[in-house]
Amino acid sequence: MNKKQNIAILGAGESGVGAALLAQAKGHLPFVSDMGKIKLSFKTELEENNLEYEEGMHSEERILAADLVIKSPGIPNKAPIIKKLKEKGIPVISEIEFAGRYSTKKMICITGSNGKTTTTLWIHHILTKGGKKAELAGNVGKSLARQVILDEAEMYVVELSSFN
Repeated sequence: MNKKQNIAILGAGESGVGAALLAQAKGHLPFVSDMGKIKLSFKTELEENNLEYEEGMHSEERILAADLVIKSPGIPNKAPIIKKLKEKGIPVISEIEFAGRYSTKKMICITGSNGKTTTTLWIHHILTKGGKKAELAGNVGKSLARQVILDEAEMYVVELSSFN
């Protein structure tokens, strides 16, 4: 993904803001859109990094003009905006998939219905006690995209939402 892309990011939580920061760091043009109210700390971070965003709405025309859309796992695939994006053939991916495009580091990803957080923390503990530079990502710790900007970890232990 070398060419500069217009990337719409749906959801302005940890994963959405992390994806926007990574997109900006890689020379893309991110636009963050959240139907709800954006938490003050995330809004401040978006503003401090001169990232364009909106809250309380999705500007459909702007989102449907994107080259790529990164959606929060909390947004269902049956949401009207997602259906329209798919009809137009615009790729819709997760923050984890987007971040994975920019790192060659090993990733241990944990998903399932029960015990994800405990397992993720346990594996991270074992790795760090064993001398590995492992970072927590996903539903535990910072977003993977945020960490991939510098990509200083030896490996990532990622808790994946069952919605990804």
